[in-house]
Order: sequence, then C-alpha cells, then structure tokens
Amino acid sequence: MKLLRLKITDPAGFRSLPCGFEFHFQNAWSLHDDLTKSADFAPFVCAGRNGSGKSNLLEVLAAIFFQLEILRVRRSFLPEALQENIDFAPVGFELDYLIRVPADYTKPNGEIWAKVNVWKSPGELVRLLWDNQDEFSTDGYEIFEGGHMDFLLPQYIVGYSSGENEILSLPFFKMRFVQFDEYWQSLWQQLPYPGRPDTRLAYLDSGFSQAILLCNLLFQDEAILQPFREDIGIEELKEFRIIIRRSIPIDTNQLLEFYAEDLSQGKSLNDLVKSHSALTEEIDANENISYKLNLLHQIQGKEDSPTIVSALKRSATLHYVDEETDTLILDYWVNDATKKAFRANFDNSPLALFQALQVLLNLNLYTVTNTLKSELYKSNSHYVSETIPILASDQRIMRFKHFYFKKKNVAKPMLLKELSDGEHQLLHSLGLCLLFRNTNSLFLLDEPETHFNPDWRANFITRLRQCLTNSKDKSQEMLITTHTPFLISDSKPDKVLVFNKDERGKVSISRPEYNTLGASINLITMETFDKQETIGEYAKQQLDDLLSDPSAKTDPHGLVKRIIQTLGDSIERTLAVQSILAGKSSAPKVEPD
Repeated sequence: MKLLRLKITDPAGFRSLPCGFEFHFQNAWSLHDDLTKSADFAPFVCAGRNGSGKSNLLEVLAAIFFQLEILRVRRSFLPEALQENIDFAPVGFELDYLIRVPADYTKPNGEIWAKVNVWKSPGELVRLLWDNQDEFSTDGYEIFEGGHMDFLLPQYIVGYSSGENEILSLPFFKMRFVQFDEYWQSLWQQLPYPGRPDTRLAYLDSGFSQAILLCNLLFQDEAILQPFREDIGIEELKEFRIIIRRSIPIDTNQLLEFYAEDLSQGKSLNDLVKSHSALTEEIDANENISYKLNLLHQIQGKEDSPTIVSALKRSATLHYVDEETDTLILDYWVNDATKKAFRANFDNSPLALFQALQVLLNLNLYTVTNTLKSELYKSNSHYVSETIPILASDQRIMRFKHFYFKKKNVAKPMLLKELSDGEHQLLHSLGLCLLFRNTNSLFLLDEPETHFNPDWRANFITRLRQCLTNSKDKSQEMLITTHTPFLISDSKPDKVLVFNKDERGKVSISRPEYNTLGASINLITMETFDKQETIGEYAKQQLDDLLSDPSAKTDPHGLVKRIIQTLGDSIERTLAVQSILAGKSSAPKVEPD
C-alpha cells in the first residue's frame, strides 16, 4: 500500500485538522522512487512538538477505514446500534492510495498497482472507486458486486500506541466489540463461526504482548527473528500455559431477554434451554435452578476438527480439565515437536495462531453490558479504556501463565513480566510488524519508542526495515509519530512530515527544508523541534548567570575556569569560552550545523 493524498471536507474538520486540510504524501519523484525500490521499506515519520497534531493524522486514517469496514464491507453482521443512521466522523473526506493487485487480475507486463479513491460527502455513504480499473484484467462489474473489495483495501490496519491515545484506539475498540458480538450471536443462534476475527482493524495494545511474542517465537525462523535477538537477546521459548474458562453463569433475565420472541409464541423456557447445545441447567440441593453457557461451544469442536480449541489441544504437551471450575488447562513444553505441531494445526502461519488467540482474548469482554456497548459504538469519547472493565484473573475466559523464555547471558529462564518497559515496547512494536510482514497493510504507530534508550532509538528504523522488507507482491505503509531525532536522521526528507499548530489550533504539515538523512541530532533538534539549545534549561540558566558576572571584563580567564569547572562539554560552553576570550560580553547563539 502507498498513501497518496488525504483531504478533509467535513465542515467541522477532524480534531485539529481543519476543513479543507489537504496533504499529498507523495510527489511524482518520490512515488517513482518508492515503486521502483519497493524492497527498501521506509515509514513516514511524523515529527513536531507535543500537541502539534501528529496523532490526528493517524486518527483520521483509522476513522476512515473504520467507516469503510462498517458501512461498506461488513454485510453479514453488524450490532443493532451500528445499523442505525450514525454520522461517523469525519463526515466528509477524500483519500487516494495505491495497492498491489493480485496476479490473477494483472495483464502480462501490465500495471501491478491499483489506484483507489475513497471519498465521502456529508449526508452520504462512503464510496470507493478503482480509478485505473481498465488497465487490469477485470470483468467490469461495480467493485462491491464484482468481488474486488477485498484487495482494494489494505488487508489490515494495525494500530498501536505506547501512551494513552484514546482517539486512535476508539475505532479499533469498536471493532473489537463487533468481533465479540459477532461471536456472541453465532453462539446463541448456533450458527457457524469462521474461527478468526472477521475485520481488518487490529489494535495491538499491551494485552496482546504475550500472544505477539508467543506466535513469533513458535513460527518465525532464525533470520526473521534477528531484530529480537540483536537488541534484547531473546532466545528460545521454554514453556507456557494457556488457561481457558469454558462456561459462565447465565441468569434467568438474560435467557428471557434472548428468548423473548420464542416465549411470546408459547414455547417454554425449559424446552428452549434443552434445545440449545451450549446451555445446561443445574439444580442445587434446595431445588434452585441455575444455568450455564459454554462460551467455547463454537470454537471447541471434536478432537480432529480445525476449530481453535481443538487445534490448541493437539499442539499441547499436556491438557486437562479442572472439573470444579470447568477450566481447560493447556501446558506447552516447547521443543521442535511443539513447534511442528503448531505449524501443522495453524496453517504454518504465526498470523493464523495470533488471530485464534485474538478470538479467545476477545471473549474476556463477556461482562460488558449491551447498554455500555451501545454507548461505545456511538461514542467519540476520549475515555474508552475507562468504560471497559478489567477482570480479575479467575474471571477471564482466556489468559496466559508460566510464560518462560531464555535470554542471552541470563542463566535461568525468565518470565515476560521480568523485562523492562523498554524491552516490552521493543518486542511489542517489532513483533507486530513481524506478524503482519506478509500482508498488504497499513501500520499506525503512535510514539512506539518512548521507553527506548538512545541506542535503541538510533537503531529503530533499521529494525523496522529488517521486519518489513517488502516483497514483489506485498507492500506495507507505516506512519510513526515521534519526538526522536534519530528516526528523522534515518529518513529521507520526503518521508519526514513536520507538524505545526497555529494560534487558532489548526494543524499544517510541511517537509524539512534540509536533508534529514544523516543529519546531526543537533541540527534536527533545532530545525524540526525549534529547540536552539543543546543543553538543558537549568544548565543554560547556570551558564547565563556565569556570563552575567561583572568579572567577565576584569578577569576573563578566571571566568572561563569557573565555566569549565561548572559545566560539562557542550557547544554552548565552547562558544561561551570563545566569546569571553574574544572580549565579548555574552556568548553567541548556537547555529545549526
């Protein structure tokens, strides 16, 4: 995928992006360079001061693809709240991009990139046009009827934020609840379930860290795992446990609500419960009746079935059921046989296993009420995570435990929780790239390097290139927001987007007027982040106080000695000393290199 152009036509704008905001991601030269050197992956680096609107660009892209998913792609199932006439923000936009076309649709020596236009006007549905369709071997049907929708959209839109960017996560959280509701409906109505999330939007927050690392270490070969090895020293996975709670209590009110229509036709609740294969009735010593719902019913299957739970059992070293709590325990002692079993049961794909784990982890949303979900579906709130309950471990449907792996120069196997914040963040951000490396996807990463040390920040673009080297039939696009000069220094100017916000709060984007690739950190700090000093504010004040001392004129050499004794080596100190010895009263300003 290659982003080309975005324009906001919503009269109210979107966040700090005003109505009429337009940005061209590529010019003719940079696009030609991108397409002819497609194996040379490079992200767009979004830089600027805090609050300059960097995240708004990621947010609007997530919002646009959410609208496409809800309003045009998903026809089989939508929750009732999303079937209402909701005016999703932004209500007006234009988005152009290129995406690779499958070989079946390309002519010999013909185009391999489809140009796609997505747009929406206020009061209308979002629309999508295959702009250069005539250049491909197609039957000419309208896109949505001709089956071309799948490859004209990114396979996945992957979101990640290291902070609390609730607006970026909002459309992804909505889709997470859609996934749960889709499973919930198939469970109650005893319908077939595909065994994977039926959506393009995937928000990989910290709750998926264990799943991300697990899938990569079980499936990826040594060469692909090099980014993990080089900085953190992660070696082989040793063991882990998956705990799955099989059933949950269902009260009579829930049953009455679900069976309201059947009960109105004279059917008895007892007969309805008996006819449902996932429901069981229990009677205690006092003849009180209670009900349980087997939440895994649609994904457990028979021993030889391809369903999620059966596949996990076949891959396990040992599994058993704790009858008292109705909990399935799956233990894995990881060796070559374990990896072979996982590959055989999950299509030799780390992404297939990850999507299976997504389904199980999403079942932890079972306590969220219909009222709360309906509010979330219609929400533009900045406080999404506060509305989603955090369950105690024994209340969760699925969780990991005893997750041990080997780390270089550490004698004993370690738990994932023993890693530092920076190590977690690096494994998470690189791991999600490795999972989706063989897809045509859009990555929206909001400050993924906040906890990195300077060396890891300097290496980060290189690590991303190792993870996402484009192939001849796959291509990824990535936007990263950052305050790290190292990421800019490893990017060409056409890949660096500098954000500014004016006094009215409106955002504009420009490209650097200097060659960023290989530029010094001092230059980038001054030119892009408007920080002229290369030392801290307190140190700068100490230097200013020394320079204002009256002895500057009577004893310049004594003043120089005090400056050198007080402050460490820096450009500011050097220039101040030179200025004093030249007989000037103050140090000159630091100029960019």
